Amino acid sequence: MSNQAPHPALLIPGPIEFDDAVLQSMSHYSESHVSAPFVNTFGETLTMLRKLFQTSDPASQPFVISGSGTLGWDQVAANLAEPGDDVLVLHTGYFADSFADCFETYRVKATQLKAPIGDRPQLAEIEKALKEKDYKLITVTHTDTSTGVLSELKDLSELVHRVSPDTLLIVDGVCSVGCEEIRFDDWKIDCVITASQKAIGCPAGLSIVMASGRAIERFQARKTPPTSYFGSWKNWLPIMKNYEAKKPSYFATPAPQLIHALHTSLTQILSRPLEERFRIHREASQKVKKAVTDLGLKQLASKPENQANGMTAIYLPEGLSPPEILPTLLKKGVVFAGGLHKEIAGKYIRFGHMGVSVTDPARGDIDRALEYLKEGLAEVKKV
Repeated sequence: MSNQAPHPALLIPGPIEFDDAVLQSMSHYSESHVSAPFVNTFGETLTMLRKLFQTSDPASQPFVISGSGTLGWDQVAANLAEPGDDVLVLHTGYFADSFADCFETYRVKATQLKAPIGDRPQLAEIEKALKEKDYKLITVTHTDTSTGVLSELKDLSELVHRVSPDTLLIVDGVCSVGCEEIRFDDWKIDCVITASQKAIGCPAGLSIVMASGRAIERFQARKTPPTSYFGSWKNWLPIMKNYEAKKPSYFATPAPQLIHALHTSLTQILSRPLEERFRIHREASQKVKKAVTDLGLKQLASKPENQANGMTAIYLPEGLSPPEILPTLLKKGVVFAGGLHKEIAGKYIRFGHMGVSVTDPARGDIDRALEYLKEGLAEVKKV
């Protein structure tokens, strides 16, 4: 049983519920960020991230910097692109718009390749776009939190390397790392950005990035300085290398308690085979999606191959809006999220099923949430 104060189960697409041991790590006593014990913890955390991303290439470089997942966008735009460069942003929802906006802030020219709501750009469309212009980067949101659409990475990477081999493949994995398979080395991905508070299962506040050796080389060959100070890899690269080598180093003060929590979470994740973790998330996702279908509801991502395993975006019955159902669910003991896609925000809700709520069946979070959803829909229909 959890030692946490009684509270509604948080089943939004992040932040998620946290394991007791992870939260306990947040109460670690204060310590110097350059002390040997903390440097050892940070170094072990960086090494564990290599295992989570499935990279054994010593040229790959993990970064853990205080900030939200959004800081990952800034790191990519400021370090891997230069003003005037063209980048191709594959659009499956709200977060592609935001990533494109981030690029434009750094005076990088972003072209979006959009798909209908609930779908993803097809490989033939992507190939055509790559042949029309020389793109420095191509970005893809692995799971778009606004739509629940899952993008396929392996085939996309093969296409990019075949058609435009100099284009770096950038993956926004904020809502996928930890619940969707990512084979960083095998799939020849150049950069994945993520955050601590979703499937990794650590409180919010850490921007986590894995960059390939090729991405680091591209950064080091820049013609212009990085266009960010705090997010500059010129400042952070030596720090991360030193920390992983268990050497104290300083550029900006990290968040020691969050690093301890991330260390605990990664230790838990890696205590079992990653294949087992991904299977458990797939099975939970299938259970949720079957229950949604049995209730007569539809998903934004209607095609099975487009459906994420860590969340489900659910169209509400005609005439029902999120403010009419979410308070009822809250009273029952579960928190879902409202819609986020600006074109249809009032028509759907989002159910997050990742991390400890899925991997610890004794919690019963998913079963109760499905029961409450069924009951809640029946109640609001009667009103």
